[in-house]
Amino acid sequence: MSDIPFTLDQLRILKAISTEGSFKRAADSLYVSQPAVSLQVQNLEKQLAVPLFDRGGRRAKLTEAGYLLLNYGEKIIALCQETCRAIEDLQNLQGGTLIIGASQTTGTYLLPRMIGLFRQKYPDVSVQLQVHSTRRTSWGVANGQVDLAIIGGEVPTELQDTLKIIPYAEDELALIIPPSHSLAQVETIQKEDLYKLKFITLDSQSTIRKVIDKVLVRYEIDPKRLKVEMELNSIEAIKNAVQSGLGAAFVSTTAIEKELQMGVLHRAKINDVVVRRTLSVIVNPNRYCSKAAEAFSQEILPEFTTKKDFSSLNQAYLHHTEDVDNQTGNDDW
Repeated sequence: MSDIPFTLDQLRILKAISTEGSFKRAADSLYVSQPAVSLQVQNLEKQLAVPLFDRGGRRAKLTEAGYLLLNYGEKIIALCQETCRAIEDLQNLQGGTLIIGASQTTGTYLLPRMIGLFRQKYPDVSVQLQVHSTRRTSWGVANGQVDLAIIGGEVPTELQDTLKIIPYAEDELALIIPPSHSLAQVETIQKEDLYKLKFITLDSQSTIRKVIDKVLVRYEIDPKRLKVEMELNSIEAIKNAVQSGLGAAFVSTTAIEKELQMGVLHRAKINDVVVRRTLSVIVNPNRYCSKAAEAFSQEILPEFTTKKDFSSLNQAYLHHTEDVDNQTGNDDW
């Protein structure tokens, strides 16, 4: 077999340039000089005998050959990282890394508490939390870049056969209004009252926005008739806008516990309407399951859900670990 015409360092540089958009920013992210990056790329192109970048524009743009190498390179890097985690596991949680993914609300308000409890039990394990959209998080789990994730939206159709999706808990989305609002004095508001409110929401393509619209339609409430005053890009910004009297919003109950205690927000109950979404844990049964991920799933996740959910979660997770053991031969260890 002929020698492999590239190194892991060259693949890492290629990925960094693609991510950062320039040789200089890639060099800064890797803590090396720009000439060193340029030289590695030149050597790589010489070894492969193809150009990897179109140098005609201001931004470093990959050629078709560059995209092809990047695609395989990311898989190679992910597999190398997975190998390192497997070796680190031999130390029995006396080190290693746990990478957890989450969508915005769960990543901001739920996961920090989970990670805090995990670190108390396993202080030597390094934990990384990656908060992205449900789609990006799902792909991270599928590609082996994330060990497990908690999401509130739907896994992309093309990944539903690849990932194991485990229903975890119900997340209620509460209607919040300023305490000074006239409807804050009413014990229960009617569905028709929603059309009188000015709403502050996330972007129309956000997972939570889509879930809310679906649930409202189920209760015969037309989302198109709601007056959307503004769209903001974070839950914190929405809460602050509601506190300032700019409108009403639907947000997860986990995100407003402190504000309700302080009395700066009012939770309005809608007659015969409850807006909920299902949170799910996703894992990739075709990837190595680290001892850290196993400990987090079996010891931490059950602490933040109901006994009923814990039973189904534990059963599904055990099936997941059995699948991985059969594939990796761990039953011989």
